[in-house]
Amino acid sequence: MSKKVAVVTGANKGIGLAIVRGLCRAGFPGDVVLTARNEKLGREAVEMLKEEGFETVFHQLDICDQSSAERLRDFLQNKYGGLDVLINNAGIAYKKDAVEPFGEQAEVTMRTNFWGTLYVSRALLPLLRPHARVVNVSSFVSQRALGQCNPQLQAKFRDTEISEEELCSLMEDFVKAAQRGDHQAEGWPNTAYGTTKIGVTVLSRIQARVLSQTRPDDGILLNACCPGWVRTDMAGPNAPKSPEEGAETPVYLALLPQGAKEPHGQFVQDKTVQEW
Repeated sequence: MSKKVAVVTGANKGIGLAIVRGLCRAGFPGDVVLTARNEKLGREAVEMLKEEGFETVFHQLDICDQSSAERLRDFLQNKYGGLDVLINNAGIAYKKDAVEPFGEQAEVTMRTNFWGTLYVSRALLPLLRPHARVVNVSSFVSQRALGQCNPQLQAKFRDTEISEEELCSLMEDFVKAAQRGDHQAEGWPNTAYGTTKIGVTVLSRIQARVLSQTRPDDGILLNACCPGWVRTDMAGPNAPKSPEEGAETPVYLALLPQGAKEPHGQFVQDKTVQEW
């Protein structure tokens, strides 16, 4: 049997690094692949973990670059013959005092948080072995942003039969509206980050549904989660949680025992399924 392998995106610092450390500390029975856009920073993170006693593997990944995701896919296929855990953690957020126009913030944030997650998923989900676990890191801000959408948009995002194509179209609609400056008039919330994370949460629900339909006997579980408000470069120093505390729920979902039937297709915070 091929060696097991887990992949964590955006893992050279913050929550991603804490997730890698958490998987190692929990004794993941295989290789943990730490990916980062910047090769130097990624390799430095691997060396730091080595000094802590944790052996990991580095592979470069820019989630916004589809060819980068495909190179990672080929590496995993050739070295491991499949994939057992995927944690889509990489993401960005503008600071509250950012000076870039909102339309630009919307386009850049969407490109990373939604489209990047989608690119990686399209490349790597076909590699999933039976009993694999997938965790898409979303945010409680997705719930809050959903509540700020007009009733029509809320209904679309809660529709249990929404397709990936329909979701992609809605995400494109938001960016175009943000660039025109009439996103709120069209019923969207005034948050680029929150809207992209609506996309990640709903994408997770769609992916889980498709896996249930196409691989019903393989015991694969896929969920979105919120790590909480965590002290990182992105969230700032005033957040109540440490990166290690933020990693707890993603690691819990990544290590759900074989034979577990749930959660699947859910939004999970503090190891608890949240209403969507």
